[in-house]
Amino acid sequence: MPVSNNNVAASVRKGSIVQKAPGAKSNKTASKKKDEEEGVDTGDGWDEWSHGKGLTKPPDQLELTEDELKTELTRILTANNPHAPQNIVRYSFKERSYKPTSVVDQMAVHFVLDGSLLHQDSDEARRLRAKEGLPEETATVDTGTEPDEEKPETPATPVEDGGEAGEEDRPDSVASKTDKKEPKITNQFNFSERASQTLNNPLRERSCQTEPPPRSIFSATANQWEIYDAYVEELQKQEKSKEKQKAVPSKKDNDISKKKMMLTETQSDDIGKVDKASKIFERMVNQNIFDDIAQDFKYFEDASDEFREQEGTLLPLWKFQYDKAKRLSVTALCWNKKYQDLFAVGMGSYDFSKQGRGMLVFYSLKNSAFPEYIYPTSSGILCLDIHEQHSYLVAVGFYDGCVAVYNLKEEGVEPVYKSTAKTGKHTDPVWQVHWQNDDMDNNHNFYSVSSDGRVVSWTLVKNELVFTDIIRLSLNGAVSEGPEGAQQPSIACGTSFDFHKQIDYLFLVGTEEGKIHKCSKTYSSQFLETYDAHSMAVDAVKWNHFHPKVFISCSSDWTVKIWDHTINTPMFTFDLLAAVGDVAWSPYSSTVFAAVTTDGTVHVFDLNINKYEAICQQPVVAKKKTKLTHIEFNPIYPIIIVGDDRGYVTSLKLSPNLRKKPKSKKGQDMPKGPEVEVVKMEKLLSLLREPEQSTV
Repeated sequence: MPVSNNNVAASVRKGSIVQKAPGAKSNKTASKKKDEEEGVDTGDGWDEWSHGKGLTKPPDQLELTEDELKTELTRILTANNPHAPQNIVRYSFKERSYKPTSVVDQMAVHFVLDGSLLHQDSDEARRLRAKEGLPEETATVDTGTEPDEEKPETPATPVEDGGEAGEEDRPDSVASKTDKKEPKITNQFNFSERASQTLNNPLRERSCQTEPPPRSIFSATANQWEIYDAYVEELQKQEKSKEKQKAVPSKKDNDISKKKMMLTETQSDDIGKVDKASKIFERMVNQNIFDDIAQDFKYFEDASDEFREQEGTLLPLWKFQYDKAKRLSVTALCWNKKYQDLFAVGMGSYDFSKQGRGMLVFYSLKNSAFPEYIYPTSSGILCLDIHEQHSYLVAVGFYDGCVAVYNLKEEGVEPVYKSTAKTGKHTDPVWQVHWQNDDMDNNHNFYSVSSDGRVVSWTLVKNELVFTDIIRLSLNGAVSEGPEGAQQPSIACGTSFDFHKQIDYLFLVGTEEGKIHKCSKTYSSQFLETYDAHSMAVDAVKWNHFHPKVFISCSSDWTVKIWDHTINTPMFTFDLLAAVGDVAWSPYSSTVFAAVTTDGTVHVFDLNINKYEAICQQPVVAKKKTKLTHIEFNPIYPIIIVGDDRGYVTSLKLSPNLRKKPKSKKGQDMPKGPEVEVVKMEKLLSLLREPEQSTV
């Protein structure tokens, strides 16, 4: 079917090309006339092809029928790059998987050249000459007329007239053009004026202006820059003269500067002396106010213990409370090993629906009215630990999964180290932190356990925390099958842990499911032992200070259990009739431990005296609804501190019956020091190494 040229052009404009069969006929005379008008050289081959004479075909050309030759084939032109990749994928953090990218860049750049030259006869060059104020002859702007047409309005004079008018130095003369140096022509696409490179370039005001301001902004800014350059030169000269004067200071100047330095140093020293003196004075005033408590702490011993035989009592001493932390709960307690009167308190909340700020405060027994150090935090604190050798370093775990290290020697309230999402922070609350011995490079390090199932080692390297995953907790060691056949272990939530006092690599981890795992630092893929300890979350697990085989655990299922880590069943089980918040071994006896419950009661046990009941059960809270959360023994003094969910910390003194030491029998040499406590506990274990366990 023949198609005219107009139809072909219309098809191309619509974005498609219509291919015709070679046998289609057209009007020869019309096309030839049009080609002659447009100056197209058709050549001899064109005529031969159009007449069908002498047409050469390649030997491998496809033979088509008449119907196939008449068939119209449509090709659509698109802006898509055929070489652009269509299988690009990117990681989606929202869906946690790789997703194909729908938008692909289709632009293909073949050649790029940044030009900075202009032809002198071009329109842009003429406009630039006119803008720079050059003569009219060179500043003539093309108005769009043909170059062959004459311009009667052109005021330029021929070259021969220049000699006759030699007396006049006209700006459009040839002599002026040869004498004057033409300015550099700039490209308007790659050009910036000096005045446009500053933000503050106000026009200078004139108080008495007799003439109108110049029309050209560029001339005004140029004048301003000349003034600016003059001012800069003058300032540089003044600075050089000042430097010369400073180079040779006089004796008077030296004396004045020395006096100023002395004044500032003495002022800072005076402030430091006043600060230290005011602290001492505050402690003296508080000790005078609470003199009866100080006397009880130092000298009082409950004489009624002589008539009780086995039972003991707790004497309330100081109560510590900070006004700005009233609505926060005591979530962590820790004594300073070097300064035995100083202890740290972590403040936060166990009500996870009301999470907010937290606070780290340090109290001293010498001043119960106000904390020694205060560090407010943006997230609630759940645990802390003070370094034994470097007592100014405090490791803290937060509800938001971060861990941090505070340095009491540094000024400010921010930690010196803090983990972030980039440095491996936990994704769930951190329940316990514990300092460990320095590594091979003498870098400090501590461990943390969290509900995300990770036990992580943190190393203090220069100005950052470097993390290493020690072990990932799993339920029963079972592995669950993923959707694509990948094996993914079911995560167990860690709630507490403790490291062995003598075996460096051994540690215990308590979980939210009520199990206790015995782990090793060198084995990250399996547990050494698993104990079915409790029916609810394990709130605390702690090794005995003296006996290397014994540890204790407590839970919200109302029970406290004592274990031998070589046996899967507990040696002792005590039911305290309320959820147990915390438990602690005494530092002076291997058989004495204490626990606190949510009903506000402190329970003290001595297995050497009574293996079935507590020798002291005493409520220590003022209100019935107040819950006790934590308990800690002082490393030297016979006192304990307990914290509650109202932000109060109460110190209590143990009566003589609660801290008895074994008496040596006649004719027997009792071992001294820690060996005594090991012997005591070993006797208890030997009595209980039978299939039946002691249950209360």
